[in-house]
Amino acid sequence: MHSHNGLKTAALLGLLTAMILAVGYWLGGSTGLIIAVVLSLVMNGVSYFFSDKIALRSMGAQPVTEQEFPALYQMVRELSQQAGKPMPRLYVSPTSQPNAFATGRNPENAAVCVTEGITRILDYRELRGVIGHELSHVYNRDILISSVAGALAGIITMLANLAWFIPMGGDDEDGPNPAVFLMMLILGPLAASVIQLAVSRSREFQADQSGASLTNDPLALASALRKIHMGTQQLPLPADNRLTSTAHLMIDNPFKGGGIASLFSTHPPMEERVRRLELMAANSGPIQYAR
Repeated sequence: MHSHNGLKTAALLGLLTAMILAVGYWLGGSTGLIIAVVLSLVMNGVSYFFSDKIALRSMGAQPVTEQEFPALYQMVRELSQQAGKPMPRLYVSPTSQPNAFATGRNPENAAVCVTEGITRILDYRELRGVIGHELSHVYNRDILISSVAGALAGIITMLANLAWFIPMGGDDEDGPNPAVFLMMLILGPLAASVIQLAVSRSREFQADQSGASLTNDPLALASALRKIHMGTQQLPLPADNRLTSTAHLMIDNPFKGGGIASLFSTHPPMEERVRRLELMAANSGPIQYAR
């Protein structure tokens, strides 16, 4: 399953790259393509290197000491040592909604944040399962993959925006066909967003699996996910700009689900995540981390 997810991610990122080349070709010029690529890479580079600070600030997270949260420190230290990785920085957000996320571009620059709400509703085993999931996001380099997907999707969207200011080719017979041009303008960014969502969903399934493998307790994570999902639906967070850029990092969608919004959620359906974990418990086997 792990190799399947890796191939799927590579294929989706490759498709995004191909879309960029196609949009550039149909627009008939290299200048707009170069501008879009440079701007998007700069924007996403800043997001990549400062993703931890942006995400932690959006949730009002504060660093905590071992004296304040001894059980949390114990399970994070244990699982980090078991994986042979450095221990991440630990934060707690004063949010009542049960949720958690990991951020940081690599294991050496990682942070794990849990909300106060999650510490109230999960027992030790369930919280340990959540920590295993979040550490797996770091070990599987998900922040890097999400940043690459975001950069490529951003380039396509920026190209579509620049297309309004690029001549349609005039008398040049090789200029883009107006119908194709319009389709690329509308469908390009939409398709890029859908691919980005597919990458995020693939990574979420993988973090569930490799996290459950790290803790050797898939049923604990399944139980935690059920409780967390019930809590996020009862206490949804406001979908403001600060939180929308962090939502994809969280273990469950922090906003109110349902309807067409669920089609554009970066998180796969909770029922499917729980089903896969229960199946994993019934047919447990070793899962290797992505390198």
